[in-house]
Amino acid sequence: MLLEIEHVNKSYWDDKQQVHFPVFSDVMISINENQFVSILGPSGCGKSTLLSMIAGLEETTEGTIKLNREPISGPGPDRGMVFQQPSLLPWLNVKENILFPIKKRFKKKEAEEQAAYFLQLVQLDKFQHHYIHELSGGMQQRVAIARALAMNPKILLMDEPFAALDEQTRENLQDKLLAIWQKKKKTILFVTHSIKEALILSDRVIVMGTNPGRIISDVNINLSRPRKREDEQIIILEKKIRKLLKNEVNKALKDVWSNEFQNA
Repeated sequence: MLLEIEHVNKSYWDDKQQVHFPVFSDVMISINENQFVSILGPSGCGKSTLLSMIAGLEETTEGTIKLNREPISGPGPDRGMVFQQPSLLPWLNVKENILFPIKKRFKKKEAEEQAAYFLQLVQLDKFQHHYIHELSGGMQQRVAIARALAMNPKILLMDEPFAALDEQTRENLQDKLLAIWQKKKKTILFVTHSIKEALILSDRVIVMGTNPGRIISDVNINLSRPRKREDEQIIILEKKIRKLLKNEVNKALKDVWSNEFQNA
């Protein structure tokens, strides 16, 4: 087992109400090496917070997260992170952005080879000397993916990386990401709000509920690749997951309306 999330709780202290606000409760997930796993759930269920804890950017309130049986206690090169916004350095060109985090980890020649390899893998080798403002949003995300992969992490964490892109660019990058995953066989944990995106990409789709966040379903996607977005099985699974999420969203809205009515 590569990643083990064991009875993890997360809460924040609310100064105004003087109470602990629960983000999610008793989350348990196990992920094998080379799996592509997506997490779906309503806003506020803790998807991004969970990813941040796996990255070592936040601590758990209770429970443990282990990578290769070792508890995670902070950030490390064994985990690569790709955010919704690329977070690239505008004063560096494409190649320099990829080299920046790996220069201290690898010798100069090896770092150069890593950068060249992943630039080619994301089909940006012809743009290696361009600066970030000269690239489209989709190209910028490809740089961010190449930079994360160049670190040779055990797991790639992706937090809604295509959410800000137009539909055509998003589908193009989904196809590119799948091609990269099939070639490199990295373990990927992918947060998204798009049910269809999760079904096209993943081996498993973990569905989270809200108030507090928790896992309500873990769906194995036993469909051959490549998958077509209009396939009957994709549509059936999409309807099943949409129904689960609709119930959670309705519950969350009911709680919001109830609180507003009490505070009126």
